[in-house]
Amino acid sequence: MKRFILAALLASGVAGLAQAADKADDAQLRAAIAGSHRSSANAARDNWRHPYDTLAFFGIKPNMTVVELSPGGGWYTEILAPYLRDNGKLIAAGPAFDPAKRGTVAFKQKLDANPAVFGKVVQGVFAPPSTYNFAAPGSVDMVLTFRNLHNWIDAGGDDELKGVFKAAYASLKPGGVLGIEEHRLPEAMPQDAKTSSGYVHESYVIRMAESAGFKLAAKSDVNANPKDKADHKGGVWALPPTLANRDQDREKYQAIGESDRMTLKFVKP
Repeated sequence: MKRFILAALLASGVAGLAQAADKADDAQLRAAIAGSHRSSANAARDNWRHPYDTLAFFGIKPNMTVVELSPGGGWYTEILAPYLRDNGKLIAAGPAFDPAKRGTVAFKQKLDANPAVFGKVVQGVFAPPSTYNFAAPGSVDMVLTFRNLHNWIDAGGDDELKGVFKAAYASLKPGGVLGIEEHRLPEAMPQDAKTSSGYVHESYVIRMAESAGFKLAAKSDVNANPKDKADHKGGVWALPPTLANRDQDREKYQAIGESDRMTLKFVKP
């Protein structure tokens, strides 16, 4: 009986330590999100983009090697870089620096302006369908991409999206995670080959990821917005923050808010 009680106490102690570690990890993520290094414009969108809940759903930990595909202006990079800086690694996978391309210049300037936050970010070249030099095979714990799938489909259709998924699959360790956030098109609405509205069928994304070898692990509605019916003039860009139609129906679009989005977690077996 005494042995049983001792074993139970030891087990509860180990569990308590594990829970404390999880809470410390969560606090670290919250600290990265709350950091003063983030631009005020980016932080103002947290209520719509739900960075803490999204990254927690994907299962991110601060000791992981994480690839962010097509980071764009670096909205999530601002969070991932400090979170992974000390014990993990962030690979920002995008086009090679080109002084003639404003996007690559702006991103480099962002990283260079704050080496205390971004100094350890590794830049990998990712320019589908030609270049996927962002990580060695089997070296990555997690690949993340936010609101990018429609761009790849527009550029090269099924083949390009499948190529991206295959490259992500190759880079991941067994058990590694592919995390996707994308504007969600209602299944009853047709999806054109160019995804010209910016919205994509969730079933299509799942099918394409599974065709590359991934297994769907979980779905989350953390980024769902039932007010968004995906039927706007100008597509998803009619909504904030772009407001592509300018003053036309501006109040209506602001009342809807940012898009309805799928949030999907896939695993490499």
